[in-house]
Amino acid sequence: MDISVIVPLYNEAESLPELEQWIARVMKENSFTYEIIFVNDGSTDNSWEVIRELSQNNPVVKGVCFRRNYGKSPALNTGFVRAQGDVVITMDADLQDSPDEIPELYRMITQEGYDLVSGWKKKRYDPLSKTIPTKLFNATARKVSGIKNLHDFNCGLKAYRNKVVKHIEVYGDMHRYIPFLAKNAGFSKIGEKVVQHQARKYGKTKFGLDRFVNGYLDLATLWFTNKFGVKPMHFFGLLGSLMFILGFIAVVIVGAIKLYNLYTGKPTILVTDSPYFYLSLVLMILGTQLFLTGFLGELIVRNSPGRNHYEIEEEIQLS
Repeated sequence: MDISVIVPLYNEAESLPELEQWIARVMKENSFTYEIIFVNDGSTDNSWEVIRELSQNNPVVKGVCFRRNYGKSPALNTGFVRAQGDVVITMDADLQDSPDEIPELYRMITQEGYDLVSGWKKKRYDPLSKTIPTKLFNATARKVSGIKNLHDFNCGLKAYRNKVVKHIEVYGDMHRYIPFLAKNAGFSKIGEKVVQHQARKYGKTKFGLDRFVNGYLDLATLWFTNKFGVKPMHFFGLLGSLMFILGFIAVVIVGAIKLYNLYTGKPTILVTDSPYFYLSLVLMILGTQLFLTGFLGELIVRNSPGRNHYEIEEEIQLS
């Protein structure tokens, strides 16, 4: 099979028939063998009934229905598990992503050798309240992830080599950082294509401004787990040691000043009356706690079943 199209959706019943017909037309014009996987993320309208009807009329249409709303990431991950096509295309169900982009995305994967191609909605039909935070968000994501050629991490229209989606796990709200997840899994050939962004035809957006706050928190989590997930002592141990040493040096200085004043007969105060003494103790206590946190993290990692799990591209063995 050439292509699997995965469409996560929530309350998009009105747009589904038009989207399915549009995809089918593009596939027929290019003689692609394909499947469409609609993942209904707990819609409260009649989206699932529409998917059932589409499946009856077109045997390549498949569907998964969640019992409740879990979010876009679980929906995508569910589709990835079931995708059988050599190239996997993801797109939103609101008709803002154009299926006419599929042939070129397919070509970039199969002929140019990209592992992942992300769409870039260079010209957007969104208000400034959405476009400006998006630009700031993408600039931060480029800096943290090191994928400097992507301008739109959160674009729903993406193409993947099949083995990419089989080697990444999308959870929480990590769908925003699939290119980062792919890079961490060893798929480094990541490209970008300018795609057409269309104004929403039906319904309203399902995402609020809180996604930008959550997005930064998720990015920090992903960066930290990627950098220190298998070596927590390198972060907590180092930081804890530095804090303990600074606190210890400060305590020694406070004590030395006290002894010097006593020796020279200068007026002095009790050590326990000095605020620097308590700041020093706080540094030493926090340093000790951070060091122990790193040590406990190392014990957890050592006993993790995936501590020595590595992705092997290919292997040559002597006969």
